[in-house]
Amino acid sequence: MKSKSKFKIGTLVLAFVSIAIALVMILPIVWGLFCSLQHEGKQIKTIWDWFTPPYTLANYPKLIANSEVLVWFINSLVVAVITMVLTVLITTMAAYALAKIPFKGRHAFYMYFLLGMLIPTEATVVPLFILVKGLGLADSYAGLIFPTIANAMMLIVTVSFFKSVPDSIIEAVRIDGGSEFTIFWRIMLPLSKPIIATVCLFSFVNSWNNYLWPLLCIFSDKLYTMPIGIPTLLKIQSPDFVVPMTANMISSLPMIIMFIIFERQVVEGISTQGLKE
Repeated sequence: MKSKSKFKIGTLVLAFVSIAIALVMILPIVWGLFCSLQHEGKQIKTIWDWFTPPYTLANYPKLIANSEVLVWFINSLVVAVITMVLTVLITTMAAYALAKIPFKGRHAFYMYFLLGMLIPTEATVVPLFILVKGLGLADSYAGLIFPTIANAMMLIVTVSFFKSVPDSIIEAVRIDGGSEFTIFWRIMLPLSKPIIATVCLFSFVNSWNNYLWPLLCIFSDKLYTMPIGIPTLLKIQSPDFVVPMTANMISSLPMIIMFIIFERQVVEGISTQGLKE
């Protein structure tokens, strides 16, 4: 009886903590949505005034017509999609080599990438900018994309997943005369849909939300991405939060869609890894 009561108490505490964390995460989104539906210039005396009617959807077409939000959105989408595709290709190929192809120094390479996770991004920004500018890639799509496609964390996670694939399958294909590319393309990738979905989701979100690197790399307004363009709306369009929050709601749509597409595969991958370990 005592063990059952402890189990129930633990379950209730876990449920309460989970609900509290969920509320903390979702409340800013709810506030942003209601804020985007308010009339511009509405007087806000208390926090509850953000959630009270009257509401309007006119802020969305007005913002798109009177600003460069659509250009920023397209720029962010192009950069995020290309970054996602290249990140998946490079990460999976490198992970396959480190996990399944025996060669001298393989573990040293793995430790090198592992140690790379200890270096903060801010420490590499200046030399990376000097390199990109020296190559003539500053203020271009290439300058936005290429420096962000190598991700040590995604590589380490993918290597761990590839190591869980039985070597017997790969050896059987090699005995039958299959090349390494055949093994990678026809065996590893189909078996790795959960981790590929995870890499896709995180690389897309990281690229979409990237603020520091586009701020340094982009000089012309026509190449602004959403994180760079939205703060300018507070100075140009409106003295209050209605217009920037409307832009934030537009900016959040691709990430919501990506999560809906890949949510099942990501959860499946986490569950599978937990069972294997």
